[in-house]
This record gives sequence, C-alpha cells and structure tokens, in this order.
Amino acid sequence: MRIALAQIVSGPDPAANLAQLTRRTREAAGAGAELVLFPEATMRAFGGGDLAAVAEPLDGPWASAVREAATEAGVVVAAGMFTPAGGGRVTNTLLVTGPGVEASYTKIHLFDAFGFAESDTVAAGEEPLVVEVAGVGVGFTTCYDVRFPGLYTTLAERGATVVAVCASWGAGPGKVEQWELLVRARALDATVFVAACGQADPSTTGVAPAGSAPTGVGHSLVVGPTGTVLAGLGAEPGLLLADVDPAELAAVRQALPVLANRRF
Repeated sequence: MRIALAQIVSGPDPAANLAQLTRRTREAAGAGAELVLFPEATMRAFGGGDLAAVAEPLDGPWASAVREAATEAGVVVAAGMFTPAGGGRVTNTLLVTGPGVEASYTKIHLFDAFGFAESDTVAAGEEPLVVEVAGVGVGFTTCYDVRFPGLYTTLAERGATVVAVCASWGAGPGKVEQWELLVRARALDATVFVAACGQADPSTTGVAPAGSAPTGVGHSLVVGPTGTVLAGLGAEPGLLLADVDPAELAAVRQALPVLANRRF
C-alpha cells in the first residue's frame, strides 16, 4: 500500500485549509497513493481562537467537502477536525473517509502537559479505531497518543498493520527528537508500520507561532516494524510518499514476536 503524508500548515480559516486538503489529495492520488494522511487540526489550527466556534458535526459542510475530495480522487483521506461535544467543548476528531471507508477516531489522550490543558476545551474519546484500507488494517491515533504504547499494542491486536499518527506537535527544546524517538519506539512496541504526519513548522512559511499553542514542527516520517525510518520530511510543508508491505510485517513478527511474548 502506498501512503501519502501531507505535511501542511493549517491556519485560522477552515475554507482555506480545505482548499489545501483538496489540492494535496489530488496530488497524492496522482502519485498512486491509496491513503492520504493529514495532520491533527487540519480544519483549523490551534491558537486561532475558540474551537467551538468552528466545530461541525461529521455530516456538516467541512466534513462533507473532505468526503467529496476523497471520493473524486479515489483515495481514503484522514484529516483532523473538531466536532461539537456540548458544554462549550469539542472533540479532537480524525475523519477517515473515502471509497468503501467511513469512520472517525476521537483523540483518547488529551495533551495536559507543558503548561497546555487540552482538556479545558476538548472532550476525550474512549474507543480505538482500526479500519481496512486497500486490504490493509490501519489504526489511527492523534498526537499525544504517541506517548502511550498500550494504545499501539491494542491496535496491533485488533488487526493494524499500519498505525497513523496525525499531530500538531508542540515546539520546544528537544521536541523534534522526542517526536522521532516516540514514533520509532511505538513501531517497535507493536511491530507495526507507523506513519506519523505532523503540521509543518509555521515559521518556514513566514507565519508567527500562536503563543504557546502546539502549531507543528514538521518532520513527518514513516517507520518500519523494526524501528527503521523509511522516509521523512524536514520542517517545511511537503508531501511524503512511502510504500508499506504487509508481507514484511509478517516476517518481522515471526522473528520478533513481542506481541505473543507479552506477559502484561
């Protein structure tokens, strides 16, 4: 399966972000991708105001337009958006849509760390998600989820060959190194391919950071089940393409059966 990671910088305007998504989806489809991953907060960047003001249901106009873009391109698209949760809060949601696929994942682990309290404005999800894309099981996670290995082993147990991480990673000393280390570690924990798509660093496009909001550092990457980086980007926007082979995963799990050997 060919996966495309669309490392973009989303802004405060959902319509402009949708235009980016549509253009990158067409570009990825033209390059032979079957799954196109976009970052967390593709609909609207963090730090741009009240998330509840832009949140829409999964059958609302923004999600419907993403659905249309995926259908027209003939690919499955995963993109971060915000849906209403009541009480002035939203859910941090990945819409996963395309030919034969219609699903969503709500971020389970909320980023209450480094002085940022996502739970103030966002309600947590509870249920992991695995869907089949082009005959391959794909699990979905969002940003801070990558620090929790139990979620990744659960997704592997539920049939994931690939686990996607869609993120808007916070900047700071050592944060890029942590991002890369965590993605590689989760691939090893669960013996899966991990495709980690983050927001690009806004400063590479001349956009000033939005205070302390996690607006992205770039460095999207695809990692194999032995922890090897198969492909990666730098800090600036770009489209990353990578091919994953389920047969390789079967061989790795036979040689390194960490899922079967677990006792806890």
